Amino acid sequence: MDLLRKLRGANGGLMMHQSGGCCDGSSPMCYPAGEFIVGDRDVLLGLLDLRVAVDEVGTDLPDGDDAVAVWISGSQFQAWKHTQLVLDVVPGRGSGFSLETPEGLRFLSRGRAFTAEENDLLADVQAFVGVDWEEGRRPPVPDEAIVVAEAVDACPVPGMALQ
Repeated sequence: MDLLRKLRGANGGLMMHQSGGCCDGSSPMCYPAGEFIVGDRDVLLGLLDLRVAVDEVGTDLPDGDDAVAVWISGSQFQAWKHTQLVLDVVPGRGSGFSLETPEGLRFLSRGRAFTAEENDLLADVQAFVGVDWEEGRRPPVPDEAIVVAEAVDACPVPGMALQ
């Protein structure tokens, strides 16, 4: 969140798109808001709220420069829909197309397969897509914290004991 806030200060509003590969692998890419065209079938993975801190829950949806929409292509979502994706930041050189490149950091998606119970819960959830956004609909306000200090807190790495 600190990196996103810094990038917002330098670039204004932001958006992210989970890359499907090619030149930059499968990295989450950060762009100035509106600079990447979201397709009608792209799926909204989340709406990051730059107003909240670790373990806080917003009382309403962020908007304007406080909101960072995170998208993925519809076809890639179909391949990854059984996976919890956690956006992380690690040292290293980011993509030449993503705003964090000069910072010496890069965005990284971590993932874990949902359990059978989680998949059952998600089976009836309709994906929120680009056309929904374009027509002014917005996702519901989350009822639990989604910002954590360490990626392992949201997406445990198998075989690593939590401390």
